[in-house]
Amino acid sequence: MVANIFNAAARQGLNAPLPGARAPKDRVFQSLTTADQVLLRKLLTEPSDYVDHPAFANRDVERRLFGEPATLDRRNPTRFREPADAITEAVTSGERLPALTYAQEEHLFMRYNYARRQTAQILAAHADKQLTRAATCLLLAWGHRGLCARSVVVRLNMPLVLAMAKRTRLNNVDFNEMISEGNMALLRSVEKFDCSRGFKFSTYSCRAILKSFSRVAMRASRYRGHFPTEFDPAMEKSDHLERIRDDLEHDCVDELKEILLRNLAGLSDVERTVISERFAIGTPAETQILPKTLEQVGVIIGVTKERVRQIQNKALRKIRVALESRFLAA
Repeated sequence: MVANIFNAAARQGLNAPLPGARAPKDRVFQSLTTADQVLLRKLLTEPSDYVDHPAFANRDVERRLFGEPATLDRRNPTRFREPADAITEAVTSGERLPALTYAQEEHLFMRYNYARRQTAQILAAHADKQLTRAATCLLLAWGHRGLCARSVVVRLNMPLVLAMAKRTRLNNVDFNEMISEGNMALLRSVEKFDCSRGFKFSTYSCRAILKSFSRVAMRASRYRGHFPTEFDPAMEKSDHLERIRDDLEHDCVDELKEILLRNLAGLSDVERTVISERFAIGTPAETQILPKTLEQVGVIIGVTKERVRQIQNKALRKIRVALESRFLAA
């Protein structure tokens, strides 16, 4: 089942070469954590690539890069025992670090690419073979090491994207879109950078980030060519429902006036007087009156204002029944 999922995901890649290793057995896959399952699926369905370095051929390269030879953690078999690393711990804890020296930067990129190299070799060694539990744990351990090294590099260089976006003034381009494109360019630069050439990563990535800003500007220009007018939220909102509601309200008012004028609700003379005086409706146009308070209506019919309220509520219930039977039911 798991193998079928990986093979189907791999076939969806248009030009990506299919990895040689096959997925482990279902019981091995199900024993992994969710994070490990996601990473394993990524390693088996995406092309494995890395930037080689002459130092990778040395026997003590792992001790030089990671402090000790790769040894799986007994408590977590899909992770290596990681010696303390000042830069990684500082970045993980959110501390602000000064710009790295070339030696520090080279060390980070060598760790990242060596981890990718190891995953590629494990996949190649298991070409057309099903991964065993031991190979799966080793593959995931190197995969997590690579992700950790990449995360450190990206976090250290993300302020570079923000600084360049502030310097680059592009008209009619959303600033957040520029940041998003710049971050994607930074990620691509991390994967392609060759530290053995002797250049700083910022020199390499700045050019890629600027190119991404240019692509954003070109895309915005093409969009404005197709849609030259400014976005107006009022044009996107239809007033159809509001017009229906207004028409319904006018119809209800007209129907209510007819009910009062023709006394279709069966109101008594006192009730008609209370409604007419309280709301100034139901009277001919030439004898229009202003709405009166409960106390003023009580003076007219000779009762207290509390009694006027009772008469009013009773009349309104009759009118509501008549209105629902004539208008709303239709």
